[in-house]
Amino acid sequence: MSRFDLATIGEGQLRYSVPAGARLELTENLNVSVAGTEANVAGLLSRLGWRCGWFSSLPDSPLGQRVANEYKLAGIDLSAVVWREAGRLATYYVEYAEPPRSTQVYYDRANTCFTRLTFDEVDWDYLTGTRLLHLSGLTLPLSESLRKILPEAARRARAKGAMVSLDVNYRSRIWTPEEAREALLPLLREVDILFCGRRDARQLFGIEGEPQQVVEQLGKLTAAKYLVASLSGEGLIGWDRDNFHKQPAVKVGIIDRIGAGDAMIAGVLDGILQNNFAKGIRCGAMTAALALSQHGDQVVTTRKEIEELLNSQGSADICR
Repeated sequence: MSRFDLATIGEGQLRYSVPAGARLELTENLNVSVAGTEANVAGLLSRLGWRCGWFSSLPDSPLGQRVANEYKLAGIDLSAVVWREAGRLATYYVEYAEPPRSTQVYYDRANTCFTRLTFDEVDWDYLTGTRLLHLSGLTLPLSESLRKILPEAARRARAKGAMVSLDVNYRSRIWTPEEAREALLPLLREVDILFCGRRDARQLFGIEGEPQQVVEQLGKLTAAKYLVASLSGEGLIGWDRDNFHKQPAVKVGIIDRIGAGDAMIAGVLDGILQNNFAKGIRCGAMTAALALSQHGDQVVTTRKEIEELLNSQGSADICR
């Protein structure tokens, strides 16, 4: 039996934010929370009862311990984390806003402990001893070594019979569409599950059209069995090469938008781990709504709460 249901590799960060109406350049107070796209996925799945492991590197400092403590609370295994006596922790800053202004995000992720990870430091048995390896395209541009580590992790995991999941997760503040496309296209050939937002599909791959057309065109770039496209406020659509499963967004009072995409992915993977893709699409819409209704990147919920919410929700639309 595999050690984990889901294993992942990614960077832990601290998020510093000011509320809508405040400006970073003038603020005297910052709200601090823990962030990390891959760990957001692992944390939610761990809370739903799955065995999850997170591989990363952190500074052995109060800041690094702050990140680790948050993930331990979620139930994620951190036994393979590479701790460094000295080094930086990634941070990012959020300036929330209301229309006509939009929320702004500023990254500070250069030369961190995680970006210094080398090929030889990777615990390959840890990453590949899993039913499912989850990766994010957001991690690829952080360093040259990581750009080599992620494809190798995917190759080794598939060789051992694990599924590989990839979230395209493009960020224009980190790299250009051309750079992202060049790095991502080879990796798309090594995945079984592909997540790509409709906006990312257009920006990176020139894919446009109705939701079904978007996932079909994405399917030409990869041999993935499952393809999922986020439709933002419209919900999400999934395709298993036979049927399309479309789920409208759940009505929600929005408190914090950041982390909703990661929560959606966790919900879909929860269904796939149960061999029920249709349920995963429904669950993804619900977990995204829960993320929007909570402060911080981590979604705090239970299996009981999720199942009760799903039972009160209609089924996804299925079409061939």
